[in-house]
Amino acid sequence: MASTPSWFTQYINETETSALSKKGGHSAYPDPPGFNKDIILSSKTKSGKEVSGPTSDERDTLKIKKAWEIALAPSKSLPMNAIMSYFSGSSLQIFSLTMTFMLFSNPIKAIANVGPAFSRYEGESTGSRLLQAKLVFIGLQLLTIAVGIWKMGSMGVLPTKRSDWLAWEEEAKVFETGVFVP
Repeated sequence: MASTPSWFTQYINETETSALSKKGGHSAYPDPPGFNKDIILSSKTKSGKEVSGPTSDERDTLKIKKAWEIALAPSKSLPMNAIMSYFSGSSLQIFSLTMTFMLFSNPIKAIANVGPAFSRYEGESTGSRLLQAKLVFIGLQLLTIAVGIWKMGSMGVLPTKRSDWLAWEEEAKVFETGVFVP
């Protein structure tokens, strides 16, 4: 059997002694420079004021800011989606079809999950202000769907021309016939 290295036994001994000395109230290792345990343990700052958590108004303001961050997140991916749609070409290939599918499926999933996405920010006083963020989020998702519709139109998948509807057109009635006699 191999013997344990000396550094390992020294480490084990030091951690055991530091654990025992911490139970006594002081550490075997000195505090880092600039660390003052009294500041950490006291509840007052340098100015002598009591340290307290944020008020409910500050907490609500922070919740609304975070909700707006979520609401504006689709605007960051919108230019990327538009550029990738433009550069993927207008031919029917697997890459462009997959990307077009994602331009529809991801926003629809996000719109369906608006409630759970913003649920952690809802409260008694944040309800009306949160509605604006939700509407902006839904609007940006609808813009992403609009990019998908533009992409489908550029690929020629959307029926936008008269020739796309020929199956439902009636034949034109001919009222005159001409006969050629040589």
